[in-house]
Parts: sequence; structure tokens; C-alpha cells
Amino acid sequence: MKFLLFSLMAGLFTVVAGFSVSQQKPWPVPDEAAKKPNPVKTSSGSVSAGKSLWSQHCSSCHGKKGAGDGSKAAQLKTQPDDLGVASFQAQSDGAIFYKISEGRGDMPGFKKKLPDANDIWDLVNFMRTLKK
Repeated sequence: MKFLLFSLMAGLFTVVAGFSVSQQKPWPVPDEAAKKPNPVKTSSGSVSAGKSLWSQHCSSCHGKKGAGDGSKAAQLKTQPDDLGVASFQAQSDGAIFYKISEGRGDMPGFKKKLPDANDIWDLVNFMRTLKK
């Protein structure tokens, strides 16, 4: 009886532990948004502005270098992606802009917090510097 109870508890723990942090699901981006060109040229001024916005709005979850290791990351239902990896960096600027603007799940949308679209494009330009 003790073995059966132990087995059931171990199985339950495994199931609960396995779902404690939800797995990232694909994040579809409408074609029109993905193809949207970045109107803000990458420059030191744009990257600097993006870095400042990153520090203010993004680093607490995504971490200083975008590795998903910010101080609030452990409190989220989904682990923030490492934004320096090739799979993230392979996305179009328009796709990244869309994701920042719209958000999903734990990731808030920033189109109201940052109503000037150029601020979001500055963030995109800064995020390109996180390549590994």
C-alpha cells in the first residue's frame, strides 16, 4: 500500500512539475506584420534609445542581455526566450515589432505604453545587438 501511494504521489509530482512552466507555443505573426519594413535606420542613436527602453520595460523579465534571466522571469508562467539565439534573430524586424506591440500571455503588449511606433522600432534595433 505504501508503495502504491508513493508511486501515485511521485507520478503526480512529475506531472505537476512538468507543467509548472508552460512550454512556449509557436507565436504566429500575420504575414502583413512580418513583412512590415523597419522605418528606423539602425544607428547608434536608435540602439541607445532602444537600450534605455529595454532597461526600463524589458530587462526585468528578459534580463540585461536578453537571455530570459531577468529578476521577474522565475515568477512567470512561461520562461522568456533567449533573444540572442539564431532562431529568434532569424525573425523579421516586422515580426519582432508585432510581438512587442501586441504581446501574448505573460508578455504584455506595448502599443499603449509606447504609443510612438519609433520607440518600438528602437527596441527592435537594440534587440538585434543581443546576437550570440
